Amino acid sequence: MEQQGRQPHDAAAREAMAGHRIVIVMPAYNAARTLERTYADIPHDLVERIILVDDVSRDETVEIAKQLGLDVIVHRQNRGYGGNQKTCYDAALEMGAEVVIMLHPDYQYDATRIPALVEPILRGDADLMLGSRFLGDPRAGGMPTWKFISNRFLTALENFAFGLRLSEYHTGFRAYSRRLLETIPYHRNSDDFVFDQELVSQVVAAGGFRIGEIAVPTRYFEEASSVGFRRSVVYGLSTLRVVARFVLHRVRVRPSPKLTPRAPRD
Repeated sequence: MEQQGRQPHDAAAREAMAGHRIVIVMPAYNAARTLERTYADIPHDLVERIILVDDVSRDETVEIAKQLGLDVIVHRQNRGYGGNQKTCYDAALEMGAEVVIMLHPDYQYDATRIPALVEPILRGDADLMLGSRFLGDPRAGGMPTWKFISNRFLTALENFAFGLRLSEYHTGFRAYSRRLLETIPYHRNSDDFVFDQELVSQVVAAGGFRIGEIAVPTRYFEEASSVGFRRSVVYGLSTLRVVARFVLHRVRVRPSPKLTPRAPRD
């Protein structure tokens, strides 16, 4: 597994995206105050479809998404962050996406970086790309100190377990190749926030996939969604369980069905 961190010139990245089926998915919950700003930063001439999956929001998220012309899917009951993503990826693959971009609609991540995020996948140099806050200084964008410290600890632990040297695993701005999503059994994952970490562990366990990252500026402000301290503790403990499951699977002490790739399609 290789890591790609090169930041291509935007013009080259945009040229690489031309003619490809790029689909953005947005797992949304109460995103009415930030959705329009997130949407405005997207390079629409390079993206074929934008799917928003609403997890029973209590605000005007669905109405705003429809006004913007997004493909909207509404859950009948709240399925959680991970359950929302499962619906997102199923819908994107059904639409024939070659690359699927997961973007939080809370305006925390800089969506203008989409061409640079996608270009390594289209070039064949990566299968999973992460938009990292830690290739810069996330504290400059307002990241709380306790979030900074916990992220550094969990990332160091995951790097040790997975044998990688990534700057961050906990970003809400990612891109996946179609081949990866068709191989990784993401439906076996949690419906909660730890879904993202389970998916990365599956990618590493499967082998043959390359993970890369680019720097992405982020913003912390009142309207942006944020997991509180107590929920972050639960998330951290869940991430530790993911790492433990991966290690036990890798040393063949306790094989996990979650870490077994799906059979390839005909």
